[in-house]
Amino acid sequence: MNKKRGIVSILILSMAVMMLSGCARKFDASGYTKAVLDVCYKGETEQYMKLTNSSKEEAEAVFSDNMEQIMEEFAALNLSEELQASYKEFFEDLAQNVKYTVGEAVPDKKGNFTVDVSVEPITNLQDTYEEFMTKTEEYTTQVSNDIINGGETPSEQEMQNKVFEIYYNILRASIDAGINYGEAQTVTMHVNKGNNNVYEIPEADLTALDELTIAADIF
Repeated sequence: MNKKRGIVSILILSMAVMMLSGCARKFDASGYTKAVLDVCYKGETEQYMKLTNSSKEEAEAVFSDNMEQIMEEFAALNLSEELQASYKEFFEDLAQNVKYTVGEAVPDKKGNFTVDVSVEPITNLQDTYEEFMTKTEEYTTQVSNDIINGGETPSEQEMQNKVFEIYYNILRASIDAGINYGEAQTVTMHVNKGNNNVYEIPEADLTALDELTIAADIF
């Protein structure tokens, strides 16, 4: 695995596995699109429940499932429970700060809609990457010096935990100081009418939007 790519990929929230649909009667495609994004990123359930006839439990599960998927990737890293809990809280805070603006819905002759969504990518990861690399190099130098001076060689797992701890501390301090955003980019969401007059947003559109929420073009 490319470690740099792996680190950033687990920070990007994935909605691609979700089937999010709305009922066709008096359908508000723009409102539906916003409700989908609000429940996925911010855990806001009211409008999603109203537009999809979902229960509160079903709506709440959309957000919690996103977090679970992210933490499943972390589980494979065998990080300490404390560090995993810290990252989970970080991800939840990061998701709350995803910034998007949903435009008006444009219908076509087949009863489908397109909705432009403007996304301002969070740049904190990009902004702090050089600091992360510097602090990681300082840590590895310290480890090397300790070993040369007769110190105990840490295990690969211990070093990995330390690097993720360094990264967490940098990211936590960065977003606590304020979320930074980049230039807005637009994604066109297709709200398509399927069987039984049920509307759905294609997974590819949700993924395309999701990939813009965090600036990661440093890799």
